[in-house]
Amino acid sequence: MQARVRRLVESDAFERFIITLIVGNGVVLGLETSPALMQGYGAWLEWVNQLVLAVFIAEAALKIYAVAPRWRDYFGNGWNLFDFSVVVFSLLPATGQFAMIARLARLLRVLRLISTIPELRLIVATLVRSIPSMIHVIMLMGVIFYIYAIAGYHLFHGHDPEHWRNLGISLLTLFRIVTLEDWTDVMYKAMELSSYAWAYFVSFVVVGTFVVINLFIAVVLNNLEEAKAERLQSLRMPPSREEILRELRSTQDALRRLERRLGES
Repeated sequence: MQARVRRLVESDAFERFIITLIVGNGVVLGLETSPALMQGYGAWLEWVNQLVLAVFIAEAALKIYAVAPRWRDYFGNGWNLFDFSVVVFSLLPATGQFAMIARLARLLRVLRLISTIPELRLIVATLVRSIPSMIHVIMLMGVIFYIYAIAGYHLFHGHDPEHWRNLGISLLTLFRIVTLEDWTDVMYKAMELSSYAWAYFVSFVVVGTFVVINLFIAVVLNNLEEAKAERLQSLRMPPSREEILRELRSTQDALRRLERRLGES
């Protein structure tokens, strides 16, 4: 029985069913933002939500049963822990002081697409492993922001106090510039004071946007290639001793059932 459950939860059809369910639940959550639809079909949408939750609970129970009594095979996997946490938070009552938390917990079900689709898991794993390298890029960006913010304060705070009146506002202005959101308005205002003010803004855009942002992209791409190489290596690795023993036990169980059927016939 346990071997059958394991084959079920590891099958592609079961995985596609769960993905379809998650996408459908995401559509329902979007429909719940329409007052007109909630007024006419609120009860049906709530019923769908409860049905999806029941399926997720059954899925978690089946996956835990499939590895019993080796619980660490399930709870030792970070993605399984995430899925289990989503189910636990979804069980919070949707009324009273936990109503808002329960509604937000429903949104976490959509995030389960990440844990269900291997390609998305690879991207998230890449972002996580990129964090140490990104810290150094963020430190570099912080130094650049700090220098330009102080320079901008001394250069423009008297002429344009709205954008440069203190260090904090100067940093916010630089963040606006680095996003390229109407940064030319700030530049033209500064150029009323000096026609050479463009050099300050253009140099910051080149350094802050084109150079630093591309460093972020380079770090992520580098770690993505390493993660892909590790995944291919893991797929090429021979099965472990536990996996071989598990398959042998399931084969022995199948042979015993076959012997019983032959003896009965």
